[in-house]
Amino acid sequence: MFKKILIANRGEIAVRVIRACRDLGITSAVVFSEADRKSLAVRLADEAYPIGPPPVKESYLSMEKIIAAAQRCDAQAIHPGYGLLSENSIFAQAVEEAGLVFIGPKANAILKLGDKVRARRLAQSCSVPIVPGVELPLNVSEADALAESEKLGFPLLIKAQAGGGGKGMRKVERKSDFASALKLASSEALSYFGNGAVYLEKYLSRPRHIEIQILADAFGNCIHLGERECSIQRRHQKLLEESPSVVVDANLRRKLGEAAVTLATNAGYLNAGTVEFLVDEYKNFYFLEVNTRLQVEHPVTEMLTGLDLVALQMKIAAGEKLPLAQEDVKWNGHAIECRINAEDPAQNFFPSSGKIDVYREPAGPGVRVDSGVYQGWEVGLFYDSLLAKLICWGPNRAAAISRMRRALEEFRIFGIATNIPFHESLLTHRRFNEGDFSTFFLEEEKELPDLRPSGLIPALIGAVLFKELKRQSAAPAASAGRTTSVWKEEARRAGLRQW
Repeated sequence: MFKKILIANRGEIAVRVIRACRDLGITSAVVFSEADRKSLAVRLADEAYPIGPPPVKESYLSMEKIIAAAQRCDAQAIHPGYGLLSENSIFAQAVEEAGLVFIGPKANAILKLGDKVRARRLAQSCSVPIVPGVELPLNVSEADALAESEKLGFPLLIKAQAGGGGKGMRKVERKSDFASALKLASSEALSYFGNGAVYLEKYLSRPRHIEIQILADAFGNCIHLGERECSIQRRHQKLLEESPSVVVDANLRRKLGEAAVTLATNAGYLNAGTVEFLVDEYKNFYFLEVNTRLQVEHPVTEMLTGLDLVALQMKIAAGEKLPLAQEDVKWNGHAIECRINAEDPAQNFFPSSGKIDVYREPAGPGVRVDSGVYQGWEVGLFYDSLLAKLICWGPNRAAAISRMRRALEEFRIFGIATNIPFHESLLTHRRFNEGDFSTFFLEEEKELPDLRPSGLIPALIGAVLFKELKRQSAAPAASAGRTTSVWKEEARRAGLRQW
């Protein structure tokens, strides 16, 4: 096993990897930009190394700076987390050429599967169904791209060849919108992945987004850990994930799992990855793409299987065999993850920035929070809006939903707006509770009922309370004739107050 790992990422995933390192007795080193100097990851890591100014191109996407930091601190391996350089084959190759271990698939497997067009070709060769689409050469002219789009028909999706997570993706309803969408998608793809190439894909009607978690070691063993339902999305960004899916029975799970393992095996895949599918109302499934990295929503699978996917990533990268076979995989109960973002749902999910004045996480049986922030942290606009992930487990879906509703109610984040009110409203929606939704759910239900006020009002209440506490802090700890500190009394009142 490695003695030291450098984490080439930030936010909650950096914290998640640090904790896995600590569990395995590995020294953790993290890189950080100037904007993240006071981040939770920097506070928790054993070592931290600055790599430049806030823009990702000058810091978290700088391969040279990250590899130099790993060599300077004598790390043996680099964990890329998700996003940023995690699916960049050039980076994976550069890490290996520097004498370090890339904790993820080999560069050639990333090339085969991380590139969406190549992955579609491989799926076709393995007889895995794919969504109808068109490949576009790099630097394709606008006229040629438009001609291809008309052959495919509208509506369609423009997608980044090297990307994932909804970045570099645009839905195009009509011909007149195509040119501008093509420029935006290509520009965003170049910004996030360093590759502006895109391709076109037919937009399916009311599909469900189902993904399969896979694990593969260097000894030819490859297994799947079941599905995650990721259909609740906004602008192609997942907001809530759960497992098992209400539409996936044992037979469909077996077929999806076999297709995912076949694809990974034929690509010579190593380490953790996710194969994504679209499933229509008749339970036909189509290969969508492979994310050659850890997923944001991996805790859902961890809660269901009892496995630590990050620790398994490290063990596989260190040359260990998978500790279990396909028949050993067991799924227990139901798990749901809500992504807690710094966005205001009452203002069309406009990003929110500023200081987190109050931060209090929920707790209790079956409740897990993976977070990258703390009380007093300044949320900026340089990076994505993910603050934390709230994951709840229950013996069945109804129990998991009930527990998630309780946990959301307990979650206190004041000072900035968050999408917690959105999740609270979603979890009370009839269609969600009945499992009647697709990737179009939020387009169909634009006005969710009982959407609570944005974070502005509770933030103001919190600010008033803090001002009062600050005023009282100037007073003696206990007044004459009192046997109990005013602070203790105030703390008790605050603990009972439902704000």
